[in-house]
Amino acid sequence: MADEARQRKVADRIQQTVARLLERRIKDPRIGFCTITDVKVTGDLQHATIFYTVLGTQGERRRTQQALNSAKGLIRSEIGRALGIRLTPSIEFALDALPEQAASFEETLAKARAHDEEVARSAASASYAGEADPYRKPRVDDDDEDDEYDGDDA
Repeated sequence: MADEARQRKVADRIQQTVARLLERRIKDPRIGFCTITDVKVTGDLQHATIFYTVLGTQGERRRTQQALNSAKGLIRSEIGRALGIRLTPSIEFALDALPEQAASFEETLAKARAHDEEVARSAASASYAGEADPYRKPRVDDDDEDDEYDGDDA
């Protein structure tokens, strides 16, 4: 088992290598506007999952997945050269669902804001059902306020 620092270094190196390959060396026209977002490596450094996002339609995402899978051998050999470790990890590409989740969160927040604005509008024109201050308070006699103590008892 590798320690977490080494795992992170290997993951970072894989991410940089794959991003560089997609930018400069792999010229497959099926690869759309693709970004490598993250890499997760197992504790024994034997398997790496490479997360990516693709800007575009569902068809473009599917074509990019096919292109990445067809270039998997080249990518893995370049990763092996870049890492310089005894065993090159097997790789797997996974579409990162983060952009879709972020869009879903933004949509939910927009609905919540609209609902809050609606509640604030209805509260502005609302009136109390009973008294404005429904809590009981001790009575204050008006006569007691007139009697001031001047300090002389005699």
